[in-house]
Amino acid sequence: MGLVHIYCGDGKGKTSAAIGLAVRAAGSGRRVVIARFLKTDNSGEVEILKRLPEVTLIPCRKNFGFVRSMDEETKKECADYNRNLFLEAAELAKTADLVVFDEIMAAVNYGMVPEKDILDFLENRPKKGEPDGLEIVLTGRNPSESLLGAADYVSEICKRKHPFDKGIMARRGVEY
Repeated sequence: MGLVHIYCGDGKGKTSAAIGLAVRAAGSGRRVVIARFLKTDNSGEVEILKRLPEVTLIPCRKNFGFVRSMDEETKKECADYNRNLFLEAAELAKTADLVVFDEIMAAVNYGMVPEKDILDFLENRPKKGEPDGLEIVLTGRNPSESLLGAADYVSEICKRKHPFDKGIMARRGVEY
């Protein structure tokens, strides 16, 4: 039965966990859609995912910068862009076995994607309740109680220690 996973928290590894599940599904011959919100596609995992025929990757094709630095016009453009990205992924999910909405929580929390759209999608997802139903992964910090309530799995990744706290910047191939 297609279930809903949430990988959340302030620790490192939410996207990594989602990508691991996507690779596992693709390796089992399942069709996977991965939509990346508010992230550029310069992460190392993007290159390998592009090589997997079972995976359809929908990158955030436009870099709007940090939300906190955007003027109102840019925020509106970014919101329109990310909502359309969500709708594109939701449409492609109709023929998929697994869909990953990476950093969707940030998109919701910044007002870029209406939470109602996600809750409606979860409620009306393709093949809901069927043995071969659509598996869904949502990642990001601070999911709402409504989204947590709609999930079957909630894995909270907690930061105990991180090199960034010592001034060590993100490293390609490890953090991105």
